[in-house]
Amino acid sequence: MEEEEEESRRERLHFRVCRFILESGVKLGLGSLPLASACTIYHRFVARTAPGAYDPYLVATAAIFLAGKVEEQHLRARDILNVCHRYLYPRLPPLQVDNTFWDLRESLVQCELLMLRVLNFQVSFQHPHKYLLHYLLALRGWLNRHVWQRTPLGPTAWALLRDSYHGPLCLRHRPQHLAAAALHLALLCYGLEVPGQGGSGRDWWQVLCEGCTWDILQEIGREMVAVYEMDAKL
Repeated sequence: MEEEEEESRRERLHFRVCRFILESGVKLGLGSLPLASACTIYHRFVARTAPGAYDPYLVATAAIFLAGKVEEQHLRARDILNVCHRYLYPRLPPLQVDNTFWDLRESLVQCELLMLRVLNFQVSFQHPHKYLLHYLLALRGWLNRHVWQRTPLGPTAWALLRDSYHGPLCLRHRPQHLAAAALHLALLCYGLEVPGQGGSGRDWWQVLCEGCTWDILQEIGREMVAVYEMDAKL
């Protein structure tokens, strides 16, 4: 029982930290790929280190800093520190360029170097976003034009994919499968069916996504829904 409670506590903590990454990243103007890289770096780092060994919010801030470099959307350390500090301490005045600032900047740089060593400098990832775009373009030709125009299928699938980074789904599943599951869940949200399903004996995800099965879609879909259940609890 104590182990289950501790695991639940860690899951809630990681959820909050990833929310911090995503919201801070948006304020810093990061695109979808740098945000995904930042969350992936964070999830990989905490999976390889002992629980509680490092300040999770410092790790998250360093993940944002590193992800901007990896995805060639460079951010100044000062901007990152200002935004992240404001997020964590909204009632305090903005950071001044004093000893506290320079101590935080040094901690940020040292944490970035630590992350690189822990991850063996493997910080370039294949994200599901390009696959989702490909699948959407394919389905656009299969669905009724009027249905496509009045249904925000793309934005919904994109939002589901973005929110999935609150948890470590990116570590457990192939990017192609994550993209297919996000699109499948978006179709379910609007009660849409892809024309021609079953006629050839193959569903759209089998045609577009190699190795994808109904069981995989269901498993990932449940994990994506669990993200929103966690959000409701918090």
